Formats: sequence, structure tokens, C-alpha cells
Amino acid sequence: MAAVPPQLSADVRLVLGDEEFLADRAVSDAIATARTAEPDAEVSEYAASELVPGELAEMTSPSLFGGRRVLVVRGGQDAKKDLAAALLEYARDPDPDVTLVITHLGGAKGKALADGLRAAGVKVIPVGKITKPRERVDFVRAEVRRLGGKCAEDAAEALIEAVGNDLRELVAACSQLVADTGGRIDAGTVARYYRGRAEVTGFTVADATVEGDLPGALEALRWALHVGVDPVPIADALADGVRTVARVASAGRGNPYQLASALGMPAWKIERAQRRARGWTPDALVEAMRVVADCNAAVKGGSEDRGYALERAVFAVAAARNGGGTR
Repeated sequence: MAAVPPQLSADVRLVLGDEEFLADRAVSDAIATARTAEPDAEVSEYAASELVPGELAEMTSPSLFGGRRVLVVRGGQDAKKDLAAALLEYARDPDPDVTLVITHLGGAKGKALADGLRAAGVKVIPVGKITKPRERVDFVRAEVRRLGGKCAEDAAEALIEAVGNDLRELVAACSQLVADTGGRIDAGTVARYYRGRAEVTGFTVADATVEGDLPGALEALRWALHVGVDPVPIADALADGVRTVARVASAGRGNPYQLASALGMPAWKIERAQRRARGWTPDALVEAMRVVADCNAAVKGGSEDRGYALERAVFAVAAARNGGGTR
């Protein structure tokens, strides 16, 4: 007998803090939870500075057709007084078919809204900046547990030493290690994957390549390979960078918050891709997509020289970005 998805009750969440990556993930988790119960749940996103009480009332009122809805209000600290009052009123008596997620930077601005939501008993998800070494170690261990694995404290410290402090890259590294090791990660595991101090990762290579910075991309690639970064995640990062720019470019110049649910990616990633897309033409993106597909096939298909395959791809993508073809 097929499992029945859980039925959700009224759900109001305050995502509180200024770590953008964690805030976006908290929003994604809320949407995923709603869609576990109802895969076709409607998702709408608004910037608090642009939302008016009438729109909020429309989005949170009972629907004639039923169905789960998710409303994400970004930047709650920028809400005007009338919207803040409407959000607080709604939080005290929420609709059971609506998930409302409000992000707030957590500073003095708009503090009355955050305090009022707490007092109303909403679920508070702290996403403050991680600045202390101890907090970063705890974050890595918690991330591995989140993925179903176990990570010793010295292994977490070694991973941070190898990958750096960027949360996005730490999360990617945790995911890779859990997938490749079955989930049990110790300092020896990290040492095997990251020989030496890896100052660069696949993301570093991909970012420079997509921006057309050929010297920077080649330097990052050669150093990454030199210190033992596996070619597969570098190829994946390069492909993801090109695909992201292509998807965002094809969506036009819309508001990143409005595009987030349609494209299935966080607003910060869309905003950054929009900046990068300005240097690309449609034909160049088609060429770059072909190049990274070939590169992935070579790197994952047992090419005798995976480093050379990556270097060729970096040359070709940067050339396409800079209007020079693939010579």
C-alpha cells in the first residue's frame, strides 16, 4: 500500500539572520515540506518592500479550489507599517492551507515585526552569519548528519582547512564525501580527498571561466589539480555555471525573487547569474553548453587525461564568452 503524504497544519516561519545561503536553504526546505504533502503546491515570492496588505490578504485567504499554497516574503525588515501589521495579524490566525515564510536580516531595522512574530509563536529558523571557528566545525558536522552521515570533529576541522570557509563550498564537499564514503567521514577520509591545502575548488574554476577570466580560470584549475581536487566536481561545477547562466538569460530580466520559484534556484544565485549573463550571447551559450557536455563525458567516461579535457573546456568556454569562438 502506497504511503500517504503527511497532512500539514498552518505553517508560519520566520527565517531570521543575514547568512544568505542558509536563508535560501531554509526557504527551499519550507517549499519542499509543503510539496511533500502536495506536489502541486503553488509558490509565490514577494519582496516585503513591494508587497501591499491587499496582495497579502489575497494570497493567504482561503482558496475556492483548495490546495496548498506557499507564500515567501523576502526582506521582512523592509516591510512598511501597514504590511507589518497585516503579517502579524495573519500570524496570529493563519490559514491551514498556507505556508508563509518571512525572511528577516535580524538587525534593528524592522525589529518590531520579528519580535511580534516570535510572540505570535511562529517557527523561528536562525540563519545568522557563521563567524567563529567552533561554529563552523559544528556546521560541517551538522551538515553531514543532515545528509545521513557521521563526521568526527577532527575531520570537520580538516575539511574546513582544505576547502575554506565558504558555506556553499563546504556543503558541496560534505555532499560529495557522504556520497562517496557511505557517510562515515574521518580525518583520513578528508586527507585522501584533499591532499594539501586546496585554496580553490571547482566553483572557483567555474566562476572565473564563466566570467571570461581565462588566466584566472587556468591558474585556479592547475592549482586545484595540483593539490588533488578530483576532476569530476570541477567538471560538474563548470557545467552548472554555464547551465545556470543559460537558464537565467532565457528567463529575461525579471525580479530575482519572482524568478526564484519558477527557475527552482535561490534569488542570490539568479541575481549573480543575471550579472554574468550580460556578457553572453545566445549563440555563445549554446556553444558553451556543448563544450561542458563534452567535457563531462570525457572526465566521467575514463578519458586518459582528464586534466587536459578540463583545460580544453576552460579555453573553449572562456573563448565563447569573449567572442573568440573555440579556436
